Amino acid sequence: MSLETGPEQRIVVLGRLSGLYGVQGWLKVHSDTEPREGITSYPRWWVKQQGRWKSMRVEQGRRHGKGVVVKLEGIDDRDAAAKLLNAEVAVDRDTLPETEPGEYYWTDLEGLSVVCLDGTELGRIDHLIETGANDVLVVQGDRQRLIPYIPEQVIREIDLERRLMVVDWDPEF
Repeated sequence: MSLETGPEQRIVVLGRLSGLYGVQGWLKVHSDTEPREGITSYPRWWVKQQGRWKSMRVEQGRRHGKGVVVKLEGIDDRDAAAKLLNAEVAVDRDTLPETEPGEYYWTDLEGLSVVCLDGTELGRIDHLIETGANDVLVVQGDRQRLIPYIPEQVIREIDLERRLMVVDWDPEF
């Protein structure tokens, strides 16, 4: 999910603060990055608290067992950390590593218009779902469609500048 936080700034949600860790303000993080601890490499986070995004600095972070823990600047005890529980964590889109040709971040695909090879409009990409076999596009239009993200076979063209994806898909399906 990406959001606009200013005229030129987009942020991308990478996880959420999922639990308390110790008594000195550390928090457990549910991270959507790969590897999980990659989320701690971003020095500035946007944390959604009470419906508003607030910029926060990461003091320390590390992998802990199968999870990740983090210490945020100004959060120095368990009570302060508890106020951030379940808050979403995002980073500035322009701080994400560049992708290779033909690779895309999900956030860059969300919102693209989807059309069939014959020009039939199917709607816009609402979000993506990770499955075992391949990712799936959830396209909202006259109805919801689930389209497998299979480059070359189903996904024929992605044009980020035109905000368009062309698919080889039966519009009746």
